[in-house]
Amino acid sequence: MHGEYKIPGGKLVVVDLNTRDGALRDVRVAGDFFLEPDEALAAIDGALEGAPADTDASGLTARVEAALPEGTVMYGVTAEGIAVAVRRALAEATDWTDYDWQLIHERPQSPALHMALDQVLTEEVAAGRRPPTLRVWEWDSPAVIIGSFQSLRNEVDPEGAARHGVTVVRRISGGGAMFVEAENTITYSLSVPASLVSGLSFAESYAYLDDWVLTALGDMGIKAWYQPLNDIASKDGKIAGAAQKRLASGDGAVLHHVTMAYDIDADKMLDVLRVGKEKMSDKGTRSAKKRVDPLRRQTGLPRAEVIDRMIASFRTRYGLAPGQVTPEEMTRAEELALTRFSNEEWTARVP
Repeated sequence: MHGEYKIPGGKLVVVDLNTRDGALRDVRVAGDFFLEPDEALAAIDGALEGAPADTDASGLTARVEAALPEGTVMYGVTAEGIAVAVRRALAEATDWTDYDWQLIHERPQSPALHMALDQVLTEEVAAGRRPPTLRVWEWDSPAVIIGSFQSLRNEVDPEGAARHGVTVVRRISGGGAMFVEAENTITYSLSVPASLVSGLSFAESYAYLDDWVLTALGDMGIKAWYQPLNDIASKDGKIAGAAQKRLASGDGAVLHHVTMAYDIDADKMLDVLRVGKEKMSDKGTRSAKKRVDPLRRQTGLPRAEVIDRMIASFRTRYGLAPGQVTPEEMTRAEELALTRFSNEEWTARVP
């Protein structure tokens, strides 16, 4: 069995192993990390050898930590990361490069249709009828997208939304409310097979699926990092927020979508969203305006160029062929946009 795990902000860890009689055997850890002394690698292999195959990540982490020689220095690798690589090997997880990725980047579409396309395309990936897909959104109107479990009245000021012509829609994933405008926002979705995140905890899957965009931002001069549970941040504030939905149909699939602040009209946002004091209390700032730091200021690049550079970065790492929504997918999405995502009963399902 073979497992790989790119530690967020660190290096690649590779584990090869067998299992016999319910235990790990022939364990070999490798990667492009740094480790001193040399004997530490053999100690790690030895700590994992013979471990019950059903040992969870925390148990594997403890075994590795207990076996490390005194004074061991680990750079780009952690005991937790090694444990995750082991669990991914046991789960027979796939890797980004195992797939022929497809890019969808089409004309501006309505907020409700975007919600529906996320669901339909991810269902198609789960059914094996569509390859893993990166979809970059273009918006035809301003919107607030609330999480699946948020209260509509607690998150949105209806008078402010009406005043600014903002459509409110509810997505199928959890997380918080996002305020978007066509030229001020960059939004993308990843619709991926469940096997890509096999062996990862829910939190680890966020970091894993965000890693490519951190590299893309780095190439544009932004030192960004994953901030648990679902933010991408830099030293000057939040850049993006992510959300996920896992589908159990077919072979399973994960929808991971991210909204990035390219530019932002903070006054308009605060006129539409109700940002509670409790929400801000754990963000290290008293002002929602100061919490978000747009990409336009940080990069100095036009929005279209930021998107092009992100796509190019993904293509360089994993390959990416141009694609499109099929007529059958669009028909289903348009029906779903009308019957579900434009339906007041769905939007206000948590009043």
